[in-house]
Amino acid sequence: MAWSTRELAKLAGTTVNTVRHYHRLGLLEEPARENNGYKQYEVRHLVRLLRIRRLSGLGVPLGQIGEVGAGGETTLLALRELDDELAANIDRLEKARADIAAIVRARAPADVPAGFESVAFRLSQADSSMIHLYTQPYDEAALADVRTMVEQSPKDIDDELNALAVDADEMMRQELAERLAPDLARSLHEFPWLRDPVGNLRKSMDVTAETFVEALVELYHHAQLDVLARASLIASEFLSTSSDTDDGPVPPSA
Repeated sequence: MAWSTRELAKLAGTTVNTVRHYHRLGLLEEPARENNGYKQYEVRHLVRLLRIRRLSGLGVPLGQIGEVGAGGETTLLALRELDDELAANIDRLEKARADIAAIVRARAPADVPAGFESVAFRLSQADSSMIHLYTQPYDEAALADVRTMVEQSPKDIDDELNALAVDADEMMRQELAERLAPDLARSLHEFPWLRDPVGNLRKSMDVTAETFVEALVELYHHAQLDVLARASLIASEFLSTSSDTDDGPVPPSA
């Protein structure tokens, strides 16, 4: 019994192009040809093709099939390494599925930073961009705190800051900074690492600081940056005062 390339591919549940690819890689021996030039595959070719398909189906790279198929200790080592790789891929896929479910559940943008799906509606484009940057240097504990800060932050004030005109006058900037400062002070009090983040960084402090300075300047216009700077100063002064009196953080106006 002899089969053509098309018949062999069909018997093995694959395609003619795949059979030809295996020939080019030297994985499958070329069969004899009839006088008319057509290939004549035998049972041994089909069995070899099925073996190749089996190893490929396990995830063995084509370049390692010859070595793995030879058996012995090398095969066991290769299979263990492959199993570790598959386990990592399963973890990655399960995380991707969980992330997709969270995005769908919250009806959040598909590119929302991981873990921030439930608060995506509170984030401006600039805020979302900054949080994407946070995900690189900061550890999971810090990112969880950032999510809490987003949840607690007064949305009306955040919206005003995001909508602030570039030519906003002095009075408007100061008033907004004073309204923003209490929430900033509370965050600085509840999450001390904001003032000394070294312990929560996975990258160097210098690289992190440089990146965030560049990002702030690019993502926020000068009026917004001025409000943030004023609010930070007011919050720091308030924390210093409350520390001196051993009082917990309360709005500066209290």
